[in-house]
Parts: sequence; C-alpha cells; structure tokens
Amino acid sequence: MADLNELIHQPVRLRIMSALVALEEGAQVDFTYLKKLLGLTDGNLGTHLLKLEEAGYLTQDKAFVDRKPRTYIRITAPGRDDFAKHVAALKEILGG
Repeated sequence: MADLNELIHQPVRLRIMSALVALEEGAQVDFTYLKKLLGLTDGNLGTHLLKLEEAGYLTQDKAFVDRKPRTYIRITAPGRDDFAKHVAALKEILGG
C-alpha cells in the first residue's frame, strides 16, 4: 500500500499545500489572502506554515508595503514533488 506523507496529510496543511501547488511555478501568495481563502486564524495558519517551512516545502518572505509588514508564501520544488507523491498515494489507496 502507498505511504502517505503524514506532514502533508494533516487537513489544514493539505489545504495549504493544495492552494500553493495550484499557483504557477515561482508564484507567491500573500499571508492575508491565504488566511481568508482557507478561513484560518493568524496563529493557526502561522503554526502550520512554520511546520511546512521547516520541512522545506515552502518559503516565507517578509517585506514592507506602504510601511505595513507583508508575508509572501511560495511552494518549493521539493514541496511540489512531495505533494505530487502524496496525491499519487491517495489515488492508489482510493483505487484511482
């Protein structure tokens, strides 16, 4: 049977990775946009992003725009690859 990636499989992290992998390669998304898209709190999203960043699946870039701090999130190549493997494992388990 296929092995699931337990880090990615957690429901909130699966949703985060799904949103990021849908972007074009090299594209990034704003923290606030991602928070609203997924219906999460700042703390909840931040905690899950940190776990994914520590695993090397995404990067977070901080900048100031009009004197306001902004955080931009981008999926990495290993994140994209491991997400694809996870989706393939899910398909195998589901018989697809």
